[in-house]
Amino acid sequence: MKGIPSRWLALAVLILAVLLVAVDATVLGLATPYLSEDLEPTGNQLLWIGDVYSFVIAGLLVSMGSLGDRIGRKKLLLVGATAFGALSLLAAYATSPEMMIATRALLGVAGATLMPSTLALIRNLFLDPKERSVAIGIWGAAASAGAAVGPVVGGFLLEHFWWGSVFLINLPVMAVLVLVGVRLLPESKNPDPGPWDLPSVGFSLVGMIGIVYCVKELASHHTGAMAIAAGIAGALSLLAFVRRQLALPTPLLDMRLFRHRGFSGAVLADLLTILGLSGLVFFLSQFLQLVQGRTPLQAGLAELPAAIGAVAAGLVAGAVARRYSVRAIVAGGLAAIGVALAVLVFLTAHTGFPVLGPVLLVVGVGAGFSFTVTADVILSSVPKEQAGAASAVSETAYELGAALGIALLGSVVTAVYRGFATPSGVPAGVEAAAHESLGGAVDSATQLPSGLASGLLASAQEAFVDGLRIACGVGAVVLLATAVGAWFLLRGQSLQDGVDESAAGQLASGDEWCVDGRAHGR
Repeated sequence: MKGIPSRWLALAVLILAVLLVAVDATVLGLATPYLSEDLEPTGNQLLWIGDVYSFVIAGLLVSMGSLGDRIGRKKLLLVGATAFGALSLLAAYATSPEMMIATRALLGVAGATLMPSTLALIRNLFLDPKERSVAIGIWGAAASAGAAVGPVVGGFLLEHFWWGSVFLINLPVMAVLVLVGVRLLPESKNPDPGPWDLPSVGFSLVGMIGIVYCVKELASHHTGAMAIAAGIAGALSLLAFVRRQLALPTPLLDMRLFRHRGFSGAVLADLLTILGLSGLVFFLSQFLQLVQGRTPLQAGLAELPAAIGAVAAGLVAGAVARRYSVRAIVAGGLAAIGVALAVLVFLTAHTGFPVLGPVLLVVGVGAGFSFTVTADVILSSVPKEQAGAASAVSETAYELGAALGIALLGSVVTAVYRGFATPSGVPAGVEAAAHESLGGAVDSATQLPSGLASGLLASAQEAFVDGLRIACGVGAVVLLATAVGAWFLLRGQSLQDGVDESAAGQLASGDEWCVDGRAHGR
């Protein structure tokens, strides 16, 4: 590695953190059936095992991004990574549903330190905007690759080992990240940050958890007083958060950032893109396994074209955006995703890989272009001292978009699915379980004679595919509308071409990176 600039070696360390979070977000879904058999959680406990990580991480992203700006992004990243590794070991050997829920919640706390810190360090490592665009492209490509590799690795582990192995794969990655990161990563923080306002942290946490919890409960058709109360409490807490930020001399999140049209446009584009894509992302794995009969490993491999497209597009997105324009690349990428989703309106249970593969490739290319450029716009729109908070806003938009998308599009799929006609002769208890979910129908069919079982499965699978088609159609409309919005909101927005003179000046005047215990300039 001699001769490689230290900033690129540091980027390689940051990529490990990105890969870890991306893989961890995808493997739990595959492990859920095995985990359920061993720990025997109730239905409500199983939901909390799956959801509590996203609740906590959504609630703490902005607070942790701001904390990194104050105490140092390297310090926060390494502490968070160490905690993530230790908690992964605890999760792998959880002995009860309660222990698993608590561990997943703490993993959310640790996970909230990782993604904002990685992007913020990239903002401060790469002073040349062209280099920074390449670095962000690599960062995005790693996230896409991790999301795709997760099901493949998880499927392999689950076919050969016990469910805890999907958590243990975090340990060697974390060990390398911490041991190498101590030496290679530079420390950076806001030189004049002000205090970390704990009431703001509380408002942010309660607000985001309340909103996300309410949305997910409504998606599950749980319209009880608890869900409504959580939504109201969340909305009031977020309002209090915004009011407090406007009043504080050194806020946790500078709300004036949203006055920048490029920043606001990029954040909104990210949120709506994830919202529109969530129907496909959330239900595709079920389609491949429960409708087409693929194994978890085969399903993971079938989804690889999306990751390949995202990686390839992300690596060249910055250069292409400079050659043409930011709004053309973002709007074009979103439109491509919209068209690909529109093609899936014609999906059937027998649609093969020759159709699915190219469609997923187009989705990946479109996402790679749009997400990479919007991340670049978000980071370029703020002072480098606020890079952690800005990165956290971007990640929060992703989490909120996913929650809203699963709620809205998940409701569409569920409503269509539950209306399927049950063959006569199916017992009432079996029928009720089959109408809960496609997985329930598959399990219920094992209790029936072969003739009834095949009829029940065929009807359930047809209804599921009908729902998925409608969700893809709605997603296509959302993506195409977002493409039009991005065209106008990102008008005149461009990526920087010159070196960040203010940051370079700080380096020249002695504000140098500290790597390996020694000071380094560019």
